[in-house]
Amino acid sequence: MSLPPGFLDELRTRLSLSQVVGRKVMWDQRKSNQAKGDWWAPCPFHHEKSASFHVDDQKGFYYCFGCHAKGDAISFVRETENTGFMEAVEILAREAGLQMPARDPQAQKKADKRSQLVEVMEAAVQYYRMQLSTGAATEARAYLERRGLRGEALQRHEIGFAPNARQGAFQHLTAKGISPELIIEAGICAKPDEPGRNAAPYDRFRDRIMYPIRDARGRCIAFGGRAMDPNARAKYLNSPETPLFDKSRSLYNHGPARAAAGKGQPVIVAEGYMDVIALVEAGFGGAVAPLGTAVTEHQLQMLWQMSPEPIVALDGDAAGFRAALRVIDLALPLLEAGRALRFALMPEGKDPDDLIKAEGAEAMQKVLEGALPMVNLLWQREVEGKTFDSPERRAALDKTLRLKLQQIKDTSLRRHYGDAIFDLRQDLFKRRRDSDGRGDGGFDGGFNGGGFNGGGFSGKRGPRKPWSPGGRNVALPPTASTKASPLAMDDDSVQERLREAVILAALILMPELVLEFDMQVERMACSDPHHAALRRLILTHAGNGSEALQEAIAYEMGPHAVDSFLSNPHVALTPPVRRRGDVEIARMTVAEELAKLSAQHGLRGEIEEALEEFDGPADETLTYRLGEAAQARNRAARSLQEDKAEYDLGANGARINREERSALDALMETIRFTKPRK
Repeated sequence: MSLPPGFLDELRTRLSLSQVVGRKVMWDQRKSNQAKGDWWAPCPFHHEKSASFHVDDQKGFYYCFGCHAKGDAISFVRETENTGFMEAVEILAREAGLQMPARDPQAQKKADKRSQLVEVMEAAVQYYRMQLSTGAATEARAYLERRGLRGEALQRHEIGFAPNARQGAFQHLTAKGISPELIIEAGICAKPDEPGRNAAPYDRFRDRIMYPIRDARGRCIAFGGRAMDPNARAKYLNSPETPLFDKSRSLYNHGPARAAAGKGQPVIVAEGYMDVIALVEAGFGGAVAPLGTAVTEHQLQMLWQMSPEPIVALDGDAAGFRAALRVIDLALPLLEAGRALRFALMPEGKDPDDLIKAEGAEAMQKVLEGALPMVNLLWQREVEGKTFDSPERRAALDKTLRLKLQQIKDTSLRRHYGDAIFDLRQDLFKRRRDSDGRGDGGFDGGFNGGGFNGGGFSGKRGPRKPWSPGGRNVALPPTASTKASPLAMDDDSVQERLREAVILAALILMPELVLEFDMQVERMACSDPHHAALRRLILTHAGNGSEALQEAIAYEMGPHAVDSFLSNPHVALTPPVRRRGDVEIARMTVAEELAKLSAQHGLRGEIEEALEEFDGPADETLTYRLGEAAQARNRAARSLQEDKAEYDLGANGARINREERSALDALMETIRFTKPRK
């Protein structure tokens, strides 16, 4: 339906955003300024302890400096309640006491029908729960007790029982005045396929333990039934698709799990109802389960709305492992920074319910803590049970993994996956070489052999005598600060950190350059967490200018973070810091340092590949590649800003710039010393 002009403005006027958000967060009173409508709280969209979620009541917008969620009151309700646009507007309108515009007759009829179906489902919940207390449910109660469910647990999860009667639920609900059509449309009863003498509707669920399935707002939308008869055609039976229920877009225990996730509990994906109930009773309130089908794309999106890294805890058997692999294939194209999956591998032959009953919640917690990132399972699927003893098999593995990684749309994440796969590949083939007794082919990289010993030639000059002070120029011992300075360390990783610091400093002072170098900056290793945090903030806030960027850094990393970083000796002496405001100097510095990093990484990669291939037949190509990589590194190491001018020597031995001398000679030729005639 369309809303009349001004309706949304009136809605926003009647409700303050802090009032809407305040139902879901605890305000940080020390940081908030109520008089100015300036509110701060831990973000409800991701787990954090600090208050980085900001609400501006005057502007009517919220923004999280951590996960970058932003929007107004309507978008906040949509995200937190998992509703559509119109449903969010209705929720806010009821809260504001504002009458919703009249719908068109067809839409109103559809909404009324959904409300009626919800009432039918709630009546069915009460009927099934009552039946669990009858004599017909004796065997069902005994089964539930053996599974550890009794008393309060049964009440908490609203578990019921459908008796083995053809029209038990149908007669109960029609006696309450509910029409047969609504009962059938809700999926509680069904009509026979072949009309005949016994053509009356019959109960869809008979002789089954009943589990209500509720949506995120707590409305019963379907049932799941577990058969008591071991010979039943379907052990588990779910409601059919109805106007209320779409199994591909629903999760068992969705609402309570979302609330638990908001309090910091992990979101755990289990296989069935009993696994979820066992997890919840053991204290893992964020447990959910798909409904009789493999996890779907919509369900993944719902999981990521609750948590950036849900844990998939599937059964410890072959079927459970296959289910995990299907989830991987589904998730790869959907992955992005801040959206991941981990996989908790249950002990062989056990599901979460079995593990908790046998060893307790502590054992389950240990399994969850050991959950593997998705890249590990992706690698395991491609290498488990296989041998890679030939170039062709290795190449086939590389091709398969490349095709998998190409499905990841987020370029930065795809690069990190590639790095992880590279490390796993190196480990696998190194173990194979070691087990063959070949080691690394006798090649040690040239750092400990070839006539070198610690950087000085060995065997030609003999050992040097120890130095003893006695001359006039006595060398002083280095101070502790000098030893600790990165400038004094001759190590590739230290040099990389120094170059990264120079790049980051230049971009903090000149964020307009980020657009020119954003892809290269994203690819920087940034093994230093401080550098990684600065890079994230630079890439996020560079478009807002240097002042706003430095404010964001100060907010997240401390008020003196920028000054402290720029005052480091190895940063303070760089041209962009000494000559602030000079865009060209900053651009040249960033380009130069990025080129040096790229060349260094290229050389390292060639050396690592050489180590891997050295046990093969001799190949001049390998030597050529190493030489080219080394030359590229050396070219990059020469400063782009170094003096490239050509000089001549003057009569007194001083150097004279050749171009300047030529310009001076040309100027002197134009000067005449004779006086003009009058």
